[in-house]
Amino acid sequence: MKIVVLDGYTLNPGDNPWDEIETLGTLEVHDRTPHNEIAQRAAGADVILTNKTKLPAEILDELPELKYISVLATGYDVVDVKAAAARGIAVSNVPGYSTPAVAQHVMALLLELASRPGDYDTSTKNGDWSGQPDFCNIAFGQTELAGKTLGIIGFGGIGQEAARLGHAFGMRILAHAPRPKPQPQWGTVEFADLGTVFAESDAISLHCPQTEENKEFVNAALLARMKPSAFIINTARGTLINEGDLAKALEAGTIAGAGLDVLAQEPPAKDNPLMRAPNCLITPHVAWATLESRQRLMRMTADNIRAFANGAPTNVVNGVS
Repeated sequence: MKIVVLDGYTLNPGDNPWDEIETLGTLEVHDRTPHNEIAQRAAGADVILTNKTKLPAEILDELPELKYISVLATGYDVVDVKAAAARGIAVSNVPGYSTPAVAQHVMALLLELASRPGDYDTSTKNGDWSGQPDFCNIAFGQTELAGKTLGIIGFGGIGQEAARLGHAFGMRILAHAPRPKPQPQWGTVEFADLGTVFAESDAISLHCPQTEENKEFVNAALLARMKPSAFIINTARGTLINEGDLAKALEAGTIAGAGLDVLAQEPPAKDNPLMRAPNCLITPHVAWATLESRQRLMRMTADNIRAFANGAPTNVVNGVS
């Protein structure tokens, strides 16, 4: 069985070996693959592993021996799954591998916005504290999370874990989900429509997949419903937010801040308006990327390939068995 990895660098930049997958077949790993080299590199492959390298129908047409695709992520929009199904190619994803890491990153962004340790560190090292007549230097406003409302948009695994962490900080949890969800064991979650969640929350965290229907659903109208003291966090997909509208909302003080791990274009253009927006924290799509998370991803991908080789593929997203 020939296994080709099209873009393996982010999964294994040197600290997360491919050893387990190497035992499953002949493995060929590419750190990155330009679009015009996909067909050549994947020629003869039984299995392709891809993260962000796109596999549209026209590429699949050039790979008659391909039988299985395992996406090195939970989101699988990089693959034309309908075209793959029409060709009898099973497509799997890896759900749940990054849940602890992403939820932790949500809280890191929220805590930075609320308590501002980074700003205080910079201020202190610039000498601002040293010149004060008092024992402390209250240079920036801070916000307690206890008693505040955390709005969760999308209540899957990561959304539920972020909610649990918010609850541990004493926050009220208000959520919006397309389908009813059972109450978690750790506490009470209130479910409401989208407008209510945005209007009542002191912080919003997005945890929904990207679809054609929800593209840029966070726009000027929805941001205007938020409290001027509220924050928005996005670790899901950058295209869920209209970035121009968010930049204007931050500049106008419509909301108090944003914490973003994803942007509509990645890597971003230097003229992205959010790069200049006030109170906007941006991290480079790394919420998922703890070593522990990447090790889980590697193990679960090996499990996917092993299950496929045994004739019973798991985590299939396009109905091909």
